[in-house]
Amino acid sequence: MLVGVVILITYVLAILANILNIFFIIVDKRLHKPMYFLICNLAVVDILYASSSIPTMIGVLVAGINTISYVPCLVQMFTVHLGMVMEMLALSAMAFDRLIAVSYPFQYHSYLTNVRTFVLICILWVVACGFVARLLVRLLPLPHCSSKLPYTYCDYAAILRTTCVDLTHYFNMASIVYFFIFFSTLILICLSYLYILFVVKLSSNNDKQKMGSTCLSHLMVVTGYYLPSFIRVVLTRFGVVLTLEASHGIMIGTILGPTILNPVVYCFRTKEIKCKLFNIFKKVAIS
Repeated sequence: MLVGVVILITYVLAILANILNIFFIIVDKRLHKPMYFLICNLAVVDILYASSSIPTMIGVLVAGINTISYVPCLVQMFTVHLGMVMEMLALSAMAFDRLIAVSYPFQYHSYLTNVRTFVLICILWVVACGFVARLLVRLLPLPHCSSKLPYTYCDYAAILRTTCVDLTHYFNMASIVYFFIFFSTLILICLSYLYILFVVKLSSNNDKQKMGSTCLSHLMVVTGYYLPSFIRVVLTRFGVVLTLEASHGIMIGTILGPTILNPVVYCFRTKEIKCKLFNIFKKVAIS
């Protein structure tokens, strides 16, 4: 019960923080730039990712709601994995944005226009939907022998364990897809920052400070997502047996951690958003 209340409070704070980020970017025309569109997209992804599973967890832990019908369960599975894939794609797109900004500072706005950024974001969503739809299509024809899910929300692994088929092939295929997306996006981000470090090394001290400031926020967000996800992958692949509570804890941390970290980082590390937030607090304090 207490754990559920803590998760509920954290979830509400995370959603409000992300909505605040989106609101600031939408209403302030000065923030209508590629970098902020990508931050706004990440906030939308965070809301989707958290909202796809956390409310169900809260329902189980706080209200004792232990049932879900088949179709909503499939919808939840789709949105959970869509959020997971989009989180990785969004972070890799933001790394590419920082690469262009640092490598070509004077041509940045001609290379990465608002229209091109919007098209890139749309392409990422289509690609993510394609990957997740493939999992759903493979799952739909399978017969089910159990109506009890092993986890507190519906994902591919949980639904697959209710079927009557040999799970090895289906888990292997899903693992290949997940590892491909996980490590390809991580490698892309690492290569982007290796090149950024090379550019920074050749720059003046003043430029180094500016480049470090512009990339630090993104690095913090990348670490906040990939580190717990990597730990979960390593534990799963090396056959470490976890209790159900420990498994749930890692899942919740993987989902909720980045969702609350991302808006906090971008609110307090991004000058324009931070100034706007402080102005609002100042007006509230005066009134």
